[in-house]
Amino acid sequence: MALKIVVCIKPVPDPDYYDKVSIDPVTKRITREGIPTIINPVDKNGIEAALKLKAQYGGKVTVLTMAPPNATENLKEALAMGADEAVLLSDRAFGGADTLATSYTLAKGIEKLEEYDIIFCGTESADGATAQVSSQLGEWLGIPHLWNVYNIEAQSEESFKVKTKVENGFMEWEIKLPCLLGVARELNKPRFISAMGIIKAKNKPVTVWGKEDLEAEEERLGLGGSPTKAGAIFTPDLKRKGEMLTGTAEEIAETIIEKLRAAGVNIPTKGEGCSIEGGAQG
Repeated sequence: MALKIVVCIKPVPDPDYYDKVSIDPVTKRITREGIPTIINPVDKNGIEAALKLKAQYGGKVTVLTMAPPNATENLKEALAMGADEAVLLSDRAFGGADTLATSYTLAKGIEKLEEYDIIFCGTESADGATAQVSSQLGEWLGIPHLWNVYNIEAQSEESFKVKTKVENGFMEWEIKLPCLLGVARELNKPRFISAMGIIKAKNKPVTVWGKEDLEAEEERLGLGGSPTKAGAIFTPDLKRKGEMLTGTAEEIAETIIEKLRAAGVNIPTKGEGCSIEGGAQG
């Protein structure tokens, strides 16, 4: 069974430049100009999963992202890993999108691809870390979707056996195609890019679609289509008042205790003790 696989990736700020990331106090958006981006790390696990399925069953891997024009470099990296083609959704109308508007735009891009069997996303992004987009995307597309996937096995040409991480264990599912899987880092180890992969990537197509290329409702796009609104932005005052204590060790200790009591800390007075009822048997 030849599979048509889509992998959604997100360019995120290079962690080496985190000290230069700031928030515009007017637009309340992250200022990304001049900051290099990398593929969101866990999204690479999605690429690796797609490439392994393609190697096993045949088919095509399409990498998709919604990002500014410079994300072309991130898409070329995905192509160098082994993906067959890439699509960049880029338009000023997409700017300022929260997870709902982002997932809607991605859904419209995937619908324009017309055919797909499996969609991979990372569990969360390194910058926002909301862990919402994969589930929202599955809902927009109206297909089965699972999150935090760490094991995938083919059951038949129409379904996969999947394990998802949960607190203190795992859950096992059978999911039918087409479906969406939000993958965890434990799923696999992304491959390194080879020199031949870089050479082949130069001849692979990167398609750019804007608002006019998608059959999308404009009121659902970008900042206007985002119900999540940023509140007040301020820098917290981290200053602390310092006070020099003098006297003997006993006097200083007594002063500290008095100040703690004044702050509401319950400290027994001299002579009081604590009693513990019951005991342990060995």
